[in-house]
Amino acid sequence: MIGMPGKLSNIINLLHNMGWRYISFRARHEVLKRTGLLKHKFPAAPHFKQYITLDKWKNQKVEFFFSDKETLTFPRNPQPELKETFYNIRNGKFLMFNSFLTNLGKDYDWVTNPDSRYHYDVHKHWTQIADYSKEAGDIKYVWEKSRFSYLYDIIRYDYHYNEDCAEFVFKDILSWINSNPVNCGPNYRCSQEISLRVLNWTFALYYYRNSRFLTGEVFNQVQYAIYWHIDHVNKNIDFSRIAVRNNHAITESLALYLTGLFFPSMPNADVWKKNGKAWFEEEIAYQVYEDGTFLQFSMNYHRVVVQLLTWAITLSEKNGERFSDVVYDRAKKSVVFLRTCMVKENGWLPNYGRNDGALFFKLSNNHYRDYRPQLHALASALGMDAGFDLPFEDALWYSINKPITGKWKPAYGLHNFNNGGYYIIREPETLTFIKCGNYKDRPAQADDLHMDVWYKGENILLDAGSYKYNTDEQALRYFDGTESHNTVMLDDKDQMLKGKRFIWFYWSECKEAQLKEDAMNYIFSGAITAFAYIGKNIVHKRTITKKKGVPVWEIKDEMLHAPQQMNMRQFWHLPLHLVSKVSVSATDNNGIDLKPTVTDGWYSSLYGQKEKTQECYFSAENKIIKTLIVVSSQSNKA
Repeated sequence: MIGMPGKLSNIINLLHNMGWRYISFRARHEVLKRTGLLKHKFPAAPHFKQYITLDKWKNQKVEFFFSDKETLTFPRNPQPELKETFYNIRNGKFLMFNSFLTNLGKDYDWVTNPDSRYHYDVHKHWTQIADYSKEAGDIKYVWEKSRFSYLYDIIRYDYHYNEDCAEFVFKDILSWINSNPVNCGPNYRCSQEISLRVLNWTFALYYYRNSRFLTGEVFNQVQYAIYWHIDHVNKNIDFSRIAVRNNHAITESLALYLTGLFFPSMPNADVWKKNGKAWFEEEIAYQVYEDGTFLQFSMNYHRVVVQLLTWAITLSEKNGERFSDVVYDRAKKSVVFLRTCMVKENGWLPNYGRNDGALFFKLSNNHYRDYRPQLHALASALGMDAGFDLPFEDALWYSINKPITGKWKPAYGLHNFNNGGYYIIREPETLTFIKCGNYKDRPAQADDLHMDVWYKGENILLDAGSYKYNTDEQALRYFDGTESHNTVMLDDKDQMLKGKRFIWFYWSECKEAQLKEDAMNYIFSGAITAFAYIGKNIVHKRTITKKKGVPVWEIKDEMLHAPQQMNMRQFWHLPLHLVSKVSVSATDNNGIDLKPTVTDGWYSSLYGQKEKTQECYFSAENKIIKTLIVVSSQSNKA
């Protein structure tokens, strides 16, 4: 039996991975929270105060995407899908995580988890609310409606159907404010959720700026809530910038900047604006790598950053300001990277990395997995044509009219993104996506040397996705771990050792990775050190040979320096409706056929949903497996 590292070894490894700054901040933060000292920084239900009047806010010389709904002039396009969405919202039926419809009811209390039915104490200070508990279930189910992203469905319905929904919108906003005392309950637990609420309410305020339903009394309640929201974000942002350091920090920094911009009469608005701008620039420079890849190793979370960049660049420029050059550079490179990973038939990307259903500002009817509207909007804000043939609605709402300086779309052939560790082979009918990288920031899933394959717009070899962040340990281990990816395990061991929640110990590391081609093939060769908690210097080598112009892949996996008593297992995941059209066969190093073990796997394309897949794996004692994958040319959708 393989000996596992002890607790002390894990702590030392965590310190090595995350650094003293992270460890010391987390320790200090926990002490402040447990002693109640943190609580004192965030007053509960402070007395009402008017920080800015409605008239003063209306008359200030600040430019939003548009002045009000009356100044929007792009063509109205009423579509039945949008109408159905609006009527569902009006009747209390809400699309959770852009995934599944849930009946919350017309009088939802904003603090009951619709999944677990747990009712949070809305008078308990946010520092006393747990992020995760078995009894409460996944807190994201409570946060989802409270971020108010659904306002865009209502506003779009209002515009396209020319039907005034202002009364409904402000009734919902006031309902939330009256049901959630400042700094109390689950909806003040996360500063990113707080930031999103402010951004989405601000969008609604400008759209309904001239509405008779935006009275002085209504505005007073909203401006009071916005002030305390951003006061909270400002006081707690070190948690996101040090302990979390991902898209949360980018969202919160931008919320500080934009609130300071659009509500300049509020106390500390100038400080929020100045610091928010500086922090946003710093986070973009750190989190978006020089090749345009993103530190969270997630397509979905990278799209979150794409939308935030679109807001930042467009709104700053409309107000005669500009972010630093690095923001523009990383924005353009983000478009290039994500566009390169995109399947041309439908705008989808590999289901790679964590995916919690986030699409903060949904301004079109396109499918959640279709990234074209958001990439088109950012490209337009940069004066860049990203080579999309269809028009998308998002850019119209942002009133982007910057001159286009050139057209770009990814060429067929080989694409290297070495900083993030992504290698892509693009052909007219296939997309081959390979992950092989180092981690200077914490990994999300144990998936090095994963291979994702698309043919004629269909995902032939799948990445399982995320499913839920707060579910049973078996599901968490599967979706986060190596087994749910098209790569290799040692017996049932992941490439890295799983810790609590989002922590991995003993990170895998890329030793080599390159793409090349000859007259007949595209060839990827890579190697990682992994399974360091099992033994020293264990290396997984993978060579992928893609036949040019045909859906045929040859894969050779080899494990070096692994314990003799452990078998190498090579996993493949196929959608059930394509199993008969995909041939997967393997031999060992001696040319002897290997028999696959076939079982049920899982696939989660949308947060909170999962479906069965075919999972098959080959096992070899000599730790060398040669695999041939052939896709029938009839595998495209009818």
